[in-house]
Amino acid sequence: MSDDSPQSEQQGYHRRGMEAVKKAYHRFLKIRGNPKEIALGFALGLFVGMSPFMGLHTAIAVPLAALFKWNKFSAAFAVWISNPFSAPIIYSITYYIGAKVLLVQDSRLPGVLNLDALFDTLRSAPEIVGILVVGGVVAGLPLAVIGYYFALKAITEYRQSIRQKIEAKKADIAKKLHRKKAQKKKKNKKKTRR
Repeated sequence: MSDDSPQSEQQGYHRRGMEAVKKAYHRFLKIRGNPKEIALGFALGLFVGMSPFMGLHTAIAVPLAALFKWNKFSAAFAVWISNPFSAPIIYSITYYIGAKVLLVQDSRLPGVLNLDALFDTLRSAPEIVGILVVGGVVAGLPLAVIGYYFALKAITEYRQSIRQKIEAKKADIAKKLHRKKAQKKKKNKKKTRR
């Protein structure tokens, strides 16, 4: 009898989600290029990902990365900080920060959802977008700086571990070759003595 409880189903989603995150992280580490350029592209992607222009993040980040000669793949990867699952949290935070920075007293967001509230929200959409942009810039700058150092450290440590594994493998192969040569030399000495 299988356990089809909501809790086990939720654990399955969590496990698959974590596996997807790990896979994406390992793919990120394997991006080819200069580690600083990869980290700069990643930071740019994080910064752009904090903007309210979901759906255009990649279209904004990749050309900017190309313009600055930073890594386009890492920029496209990092914009996914803002996705359908994280957007409500990110946009709530950026709206709050933007409203505080701009000293907006009354909320432009409706308290109740009805047709009148929808029309009021649409009328104040430019102001809401402006608040989100300011909040995205204020929140995105420190996130980009932190992301740059995180990415640079992760990539350089990963590449260093790969170099160490290669050097260890080379040393192991060299030892085996040395042993084979010594054994062959020993056999040749025995043959010459006879």
